[in-house]
Amino acid sequence: MRVEEGFQPVPFREGNPYSHDPALPSLLRRLIPSKIFSEEIEPELLEFGAKVITTIRAQGSGNRISPPNLVQYDNWGRRIDELQTSEGWKSLKATAQREGIPGIFYERKYRQHSRLHGFTKALLMSADSHEVFCPLSMTDGAARVMELLGTEGMRKEVLPRLISRDPTSAFVAGQWMTERSGGSDVSQTETCAQSQGTSDQLGLKYTLDGFKWFSSATDSDIALVLARTGPADSGSKGISLFLVPLRTPLLRDPSDAVPSSTSNGIHIHRLKNKIGTHALPTAELSLENSTGYLIGSPNQGVKNISSVLNITRVWSAIGTVGALRKCLAIATAYADVRRINGGKTLLRDVPLHVAQLASINLVYRALIHLTFGTVALLGRVECGIATPEEENRLRMFTPIVKAFSTEKAVPTMEEAMAALGGQGYMEENDIGRLIRDSLVERIWEGTTTVLSLDLLRSTSDPAKMRQFISWCNSVILSCPPDFLKQVQEAIQLLQWRLDSLLAAFLHPIPPLIARPALMFMGYMASSIYLLEHAIWSNTRGEEEYDVDAEVFRRWVHDGGFAALEKELDRARPELKSVDALNSTIVFRRSTQAKL
Repeated sequence: MRVEEGFQPVPFREGNPYSHDPALPSLLRRLIPSKIFSEEIEPELLEFGAKVITTIRAQGSGNRISPPNLVQYDNWGRRIDELQTSEGWKSLKATAQREGIPGIFYERKYRQHSRLHGFTKALLMSADSHEVFCPLSMTDGAARVMELLGTEGMRKEVLPRLISRDPTSAFVAGQWMTERSGGSDVSQTETCAQSQGTSDQLGLKYTLDGFKWFSSATDSDIALVLARTGPADSGSKGISLFLVPLRTPLLRDPSDAVPSSTSNGIHIHRLKNKIGTHALPTAELSLENSTGYLIGSPNQGVKNISSVLNITRVWSAIGTVGALRKCLAIATAYADVRRINGGKTLLRDVPLHVAQLASINLVYRALIHLTFGTVALLGRVECGIATPEEENRLRMFTPIVKAFSTEKAVPTMEEAMAALGGQGYMEENDIGRLIRDSLVERIWEGTTTVLSLDLLRSTSDPAKMRQFISWCNSVILSCPPDFLKQVQEAIQLLQWRLDSLLAAFLHPIPPLIARPALMFMGYMASSIYLLEHAIWSNTRGEEEYDVDAEVFRRWVHDGGFAALEKELDRARPELKSVDALNSTIVFRRSTQAKL
């Protein structure tokens, strides 16, 4: 039989990622003022969505995108450390910059809603971006640091180029924290910085020497680098933050030749061989007599770089939820064309299959509401209009949204893959790459365990947890009577769980409670955001208000939520025997193991 004979599978076709999204248009209508949204933002999003599935997707297809290559020596044996990235990588990065990422955030055309605007574009593009938003997220964070802490010269010369929409002159920033000695623990930082005793238009000049074990955005123009300025035994209290140009001079005329890759004493030793994010250049590198510029006060580096971490953690949620969005879109589109039962039945008409798609859809809706609820808080804080309670909530939600979204999204993406059967396992559908790339979001910028401990720090003042409970109750109490009757059982269950949460955070907090408490709060916060949206939808008489109510009900009754409640109960007592048993299970610390 010739290949063109016999049964021919019908290719699925994804629609516009904005207009076909099951939750995003309605969510943005609620969060953004009507006139701005309908007349300016939504038309741009519709146009951008069309670009995503045509020109932008094409930029990252086939042989246009490939892993980077490192050429360490020229033909005369001279060290050059030339990093070569693919044309697809460069064009995707340039496209994002032209579309205003991260420029939109700092132009602030729509004030506090600019974060919602820009992050929506990022969400729509992220699954087809091949991780260019990794360096652009750090560029966003660097811009915020420049805005808050940069010298006058940095704000004048560097900040405008970090947020530029012109790819020919825009800067990209990296973030170099991780060293062999510490991973997420920067207290053991070995890179040292010594003052040169001089300054120029960017500020005080230092000389940096050290080794960075994991540096993403190695093809950037500048990096924010942590280096030790205090004694070695001062831990994280002796670390400062620096702006380090990858090439010098940094500020030069566009007509000047590009300086060599080693012009500022930065040597790339090898590229990382990662399980995913293959197009993204990540390297081990050393700084040898490299010039850097102090940012903020000396020995305050961990505090000063926190703005970067907070922003990139939100970006991690956006990237993962964006990947889930595409996986859901693929699985849904496939159900529209795939026939079974001798070609008589579409998958969309098989109740069991539709139930699987509905469960994927449910997780996506919960995560996008949690993520954009956090983004809305970020916009308000950056524009100086947030209440103290909103500032505290953003501080709590930043580790939650990153950890909860990345923990929940990847297994759900696997469900979307399975919804295509064997076809889902094929690389051509892109789900495999999206899963591999998204796995890293559970690790960089803090694992779930690290973020759980960060959440505990953010709630060390019991008043902050009471503020969170108060916010939850205020949304619950805003339910109109007629709507309350529809969701009363779910509301009662939420209120019981709020009591469990408050009890879990009574001080002193048992050490084993941190992780289940974070995940439990992720469920709780996403449930409240879904409820808030359902109330809005019901009050306005939106066409799908009954769907919004059902999504809220199902999410509250989700099996994972119930299981976490039980885990919280088990972790609440201070049981030292549990620690001992855990060690025995893991390390076999028993008499028998020693024989």
